[in-house]
Amino acid sequence: MTDTAIVRRSGTAIWRQIEDSLAEEILAGQLAGRLPNETGLAERFGVNRHTVRQAVKALAERGLVEVLHGKGTFVREDLIDYQVGRRSRLAHSVAGQQRVDRSRILHSADTVARAEVQALLALPAGAAVLRIDSLDLVDADERVIGVCTQYFPLPRFAGLAAAYAELGQTHLALARFGVARFERKLSRITARLPSRETAQQLRQPASQPVLYLETVYVDEAGLPIEYGISRFAGAAVQLVVEPGE
Repeated sequence: MTDTAIVRRSGTAIWRQIEDSLAEEILAGQLAGRLPNETGLAERFGVNRHTVRQAVKALAERGLVEVLHGKGTFVREDLIDYQVGRRSRLAHSVAGQQRVDRSRILHSADTVARAEVQALLALPAGAAVLRIDSLDLVDADERVIGVCTQYFPLPRFAGLAAAYAELGQTHLALARFGVARFERKLSRITARLPSRETAQQLRQPASQPVLYLETVYVDEAGLPIEYGISRFAGAAVQLVVEPGE
């Protein structure tokens, strides 16, 4: 754990600088277990306890720490294991860990697929797709763990957005359109810096990489039904790939 100099009059609130510093240490594994108390953190950063309290509150809202009254503040270590399997989705992994998961649609629209999407979904030039932008939420407090963009071929999945908004999970919405079984044809996993908007949605610094997962799913006949991009908070999700899956 290293001391981070607080830059006053930098344009960034002091409590935000402390939050970002502690978040980086947590995500790097340098800070675990119980956090120092408010007095200790205030002495470390040379600020008052109220400023520290704001920073810790922000860390809790991001899901990085948990405040247990009478016991202290602890780094959350309940990462979600996303089993990247042939027939699995995030919802299956979350359910298997006895947690609640749903997606909240932010925007949906019919659009002409760009070249990369056309290729991945085996569509002709100029083909239309349904684009859905959503947030992956978990637990009773609906913590945001992922920012997603999904593309579905049209006209096959016209109206899917309404079913998705109602049911809250992609595989349930697809079932209404006759897709009872599907397989993961392709997955690409990289680490990338998020856009400013994505960082804000995940409540993390824009300087902290996210897990960037691209997936193509096909139906039982082998026809592509979805190309999805998921940007996961590294503090919330770890991707688990098992050989043979």
